[in-house]
Amino acid sequence: MFCYQCEETARGTGCTIKGVCGKEEEIAAYQDALVYLCKGLSVRNLAAMEMGKGNPDAGLFIADALFATLTNVNFDKARFTEFINNAVTMRDALPKSGANEPDACTWKPKGDADILEKAKTVGILSTANEDVRSLRSTLLFGLKGISAYYTHAAVLGRTDAAIVTFLQKGLASTIRDLPVPDMIALVMECGSTGVKVLALLDEANVAAYGKPQITSVKTTVGKRPGILITGHDLKDLEMLLEQSKDTGVDVYTHGEMLPAHGYPAFSKYPHLVGNYGSSWWHQKEEFEQFNGPVLFTTNCLVPPKDTYKGRLFTTGLTGFPGVPHIAAGPGGKKDFSKIIALAKTCQSPTALPGSGSDIVTGCAHDAVLALADTVVGAVKKGDIKKFIVMAGCDGRQKEREYYTAFAKALPKDTVILTAGCAKYRYNSLGLGTIGGIPRVLDAGQCNDCYSLVVIAQALAKAFGVGINELPVSYNIAWYEQKAVLVLLALLSLGVKDITLGPKLPGFVSPAVLDVLVKQFGLKPNTTVQADMARMVKA
Repeated sequence: MFCYQCEETARGTGCTIKGVCGKEEEIAAYQDALVYLCKGLSVRNLAAMEMGKGNPDAGLFIADALFATLTNVNFDKARFTEFINNAVTMRDALPKSGANEPDACTWKPKGDADILEKAKTVGILSTANEDVRSLRSTLLFGLKGISAYYTHAAVLGRTDAAIVTFLQKGLASTIRDLPVPDMIALVMECGSTGVKVLALLDEANVAAYGKPQITSVKTTVGKRPGILITGHDLKDLEMLLEQSKDTGVDVYTHGEMLPAHGYPAFSKYPHLVGNYGSSWWHQKEEFEQFNGPVLFTTNCLVPPKDTYKGRLFTTGLTGFPGVPHIAAGPGGKKDFSKIIALAKTCQSPTALPGSGSDIVTGCAHDAVLALADTVVGAVKKGDIKKFIVMAGCDGRQKEREYYTAFAKALPKDTVILTAGCAKYRYNSLGLGTIGGIPRVLDAGQCNDCYSLVVIAQALAKAFGVGINELPVSYNIAWYEQKAVLVLLALLSLGVKDITLGPKLPGFVSPAVLDVLVKQFGLKPNTTVQADMARMVKA
């Protein structure tokens, strides 16, 4: 195997024996084979679309398939086997794309051994040239990010043919020999398509659940048994809350589900009582102490300990061998009765060390822009000197303590704009307010980085300046492929001088990095003192 799609990849260069995420070599091979087949499906479907004979379901299928290959989503061989078989069936139902089709359009796996052997020749390292491999990888990982967010929007009934057409266009391009400028253009188009998919998901969430409101969320535990829901899928939360009301069971959010508390539609459920725990990588300890069942709706799933594996359930595109999976039925409905029944037999959650203080979320663009006059006035008076965008992902490495130290060291006239699980490094520090404005404005999940763009654009308009002339600096943390897509989206909007950490992606070659540095001013973080001087006090 060879995989370097996440920030924690071994030695910063690539996992070759087993993924740091826990992915075994066999699962890595199945994922590589699935991506390869999706490339062939894309080639055929794009050609068929030109003749008016395309499969309108292919785009969403490809999005689901790519989402399943994100870091920490699915470790279940049976699920990938089903994806592979369906990809072949869908591809082969389409007319040939031409006389000399690429192998991805014709290869049919004959079984496990065939898949394992094929993976050796179609994975990342099948591209020999380092810079071409870097550009193809950057594009592929950005496409995986698009797929994740598009899948969430589609669950809520929002789709866009242009987005999934680009998804297929991008995939198909990775098995063609293109000039470097064309590959760079596709990477940037991936970023601009990322803006569209983030906007689409934002619209879907607001239409379904209302505009987020600035909300304080409790982190204490009650005496009733509980269900912990983690991941990102708000539709799953809605169904779980509706099915568990009046059952004597409480529901707690975990990780990236924290922002759900800001949506008005969920406030009508009194048994949604608070948030338990922090970011994804703490789950082994936190799930063990929760005592009740845990529902995983999307990434970031860490291979579970036996002590709580029997209380774990997956749904959506997540999967792990031996863990019950709750599939969607007609109309996308899911039956969570087994989870609720199990919860009734469990003890109430154990309070976590350091919990008890409320944390603020729901600071999405509408909520913040409702305070626009106050914010602009605070900037003009000098009460707010700087906004620091500290969005992105959290992770396990000790070097991520940098973000906590950076937040603590910020002058009291600065405001943090955040989204994603990176916030757990500083959202409980009690940084206070400026004129009633929270110094940590949490826009929500990683997909809600779009809100930060909307806020920045509105501030630029209010001050009559360009987006790069605002008193805003970017100190972003990344971990997986959705963060890659968010970075490309920011670059496509012309945002410059982004600081990225805790280290730069292993899939970015020196030559590609040189382009990013020269065109966009992208740079790695260094020390709190040096970066503070550059981003805040300059």
